[in-house]
Amino acid sequence: MKNNAKIFLQDLGLMDYQKAWAHQTKLHKQLVNNKLESKPNPEQYFILCEHPVVYTLGKSGSLDHLLLSQKELAQKGYAYYKINRGGDITHHGPGQIVGYPILDLSYFKEDVGWYVRSIEEVIIRTLVDFGVEAIRIEKYTGVWIEGRPMRKIAAIGVHMSRWITLHGFALNVNNDIGLFDHIIPCGIQDPDKTVTSLAAEIGKEIALNDVKKRLIRHFEAVFGASITLPEKIEHHD
Repeated sequence: MKNNAKIFLQDLGLMDYQKAWAHQTKLHKQLVNNKLESKPNPEQYFILCEHPVVYTLGKSGSLDHLLLSQKELAQKGYAYYKINRGGDITHHGPGQIVGYPILDLSYFKEDVGWYVRSIEEVIIRTLVDFGVEAIRIEKYTGVWIEGRPMRKIAAIGVHMSRWITLHGFALNVNNDIGLFDHIIPCGIQDPDKTVTSLAAEIGKEIALNDVKKRLIRHFEAVFGASITLPEKIEHHD
């Protein structure tokens, strides 16, 4: 698959979740408005970032899956947001790579299932580069490591409007997976399923930039579009 979409990389670095959410929403709205006005969307975006500790709940999720009270969240300095992506509850934190593709699927394939599987494929190929074999599970989105227990290494939650994508994926690399203990990750209550990270699987930390480079390369291959890089976004706390 080849098309004329030009995807601009934006590396936000470590950014507050709400600021990153506002930024991607602004870009998403711009592409939606273009489509409503019958304008083309050749310029699209692939955002990569990290977040300070935050828990986010998708529109179909249950607040019961957050195991901390609002008071406990405040005491620990953790943020919480209910957002408009699909899926249940998840966690983001430093050392985890979060990706937000802002794409017009009219340039690719207007199929939500295809899009989610393509994101999974990008991550699976990236993990192979580091010697980790990963799989899909038919019942659940995301990317998993096979074994007992089954270990989830990447979560995916998306939202679409006029076939323009919003939100995306979170790949656990060097982040503290103990912070998932404060939630029922993705609402999956199964003792044979848990959470892992790339560092936990290979026994050492990996430079995030090395993982990002692999993600970008495989994203280009899977989606058949070139990524223009780098575009460093300046932000101020």
